[in-house]
Amino acid sequence: MLTESNLRELLEFKAKTQMVTLYLNTEPSKGNADSYKLRMRTLLKEIKLPQDVEAIERFFMQEYDGTGRSVAVFSCAEAGFLRAYPLALPVSDRVNVSDRPALKPITDLLDNYGGYGVALVDQQGARLFFFHLGELREQEGVMGEAVKHVKRGGASTVAGRRGGVAGRTRAMEETVDRNIKESTEFASRFFEENHVRRVLIGGTDANAALFRAALPKAWQSLVKGTFAMSMTASHAEVQERAMQIGLESERLREEQLVNDLVTAAAKGGLAVVGLADTLKAVNEDRVLNLVVAEGFQQSGFECGDCEMLVLDEKECENCGKKTAAVVDVVNLAIHRVMRHGGSVEVVHTNAHLENVGMIAAQLRY
Repeated sequence: MLTESNLRELLEFKAKTQMVTLYLNTEPSKGNADSYKLRMRTLLKEIKLPQDVEAIERFFMQEYDGTGRSVAVFSCAEAGFLRAYPLALPVSDRVNVSDRPALKPITDLLDNYGGYGVALVDQQGARLFFFHLGELREQEGVMGEAVKHVKRGGASTVAGRRGGVAGRTRAMEETVDRNIKESTEFASRFFEENHVRRVLIGGTDANAALFRAALPKAWQSLVKGTFAMSMTASHAEVQERAMQIGLESERLREEQLVNDLVTAAAKGGLAVVGLADTLKAVNEDRVLNLVVAEGFQQSGFECGDCEMLVLDEKECENCGKKTAAVVDVVNLAIHRVMRHGGSVEVVHTNAHLENVGMIAAQLRY
């Protein structure tokens, strides 16, 4: 699993000259090992950095064991830097040569599939999962006191732990309340420890509502969806549903985010649209959230000393040095925003964003 420390290392790495980034889809549906190795060689065929090409080929021939559905490889031979991360999600084949790692595909995966806390709940306890970049890890769950069925006046009463009917006694209500309280306290600690950014809740409508209402307000605000699922569901079932619900909620959120940014920019608020104005905000470290259309890239120029990013060649406004051409100024903007604590959203097929120049930003001030 690609960790936060791995990502931080990639964000901070800069080659003295150039390095190679390779993304390779290794899904079995795309062919066997011979097939993806052939695609790898084809991608690297035109790369004029023989030591990096050799290092990447050696990794696939000698080290890679076919784990995951794709692989991201970052090589800078002159610095002895080689990092390879199998990914549990597919990415498109691509190769990039720059002085920094190309991180847009990983940013896209993080935006859509990163940092989910998933809770399967009922009236007795909870199973907790951390879903990150297509990988699902289950935490030891919490289980409270059983909610016992009783009979009163010949009628079957209450909803038990795994569902049931209405008619709870006061003692049963108190048991459920205790169990829900313990579950949400346990879940809150789990979410905090795993730096969860989004929460999904599975269970019956009633149990999900009880659990959500008992969460602290900070975690309630991060709930992105609920879904019907048994406490005995398999990992595969949980993962499939989490990916589906998470992606659906992310698309709705993206739509609202872009609409809000375009409106705010038009009113002179804390937002900018278009590459020129966005780069200006990036240079001033004012970007809180960078929003980029999927696949958008643009050549430009960068000051090697202060890292100012511009579209046209000119002297740096900050230090007076001459700027140098770069292949993709958008990738460098992503690096800078993330290094300075901002977030990046990769948006898929949004006409509003395309109409304002494929890129926008929410500003800190």
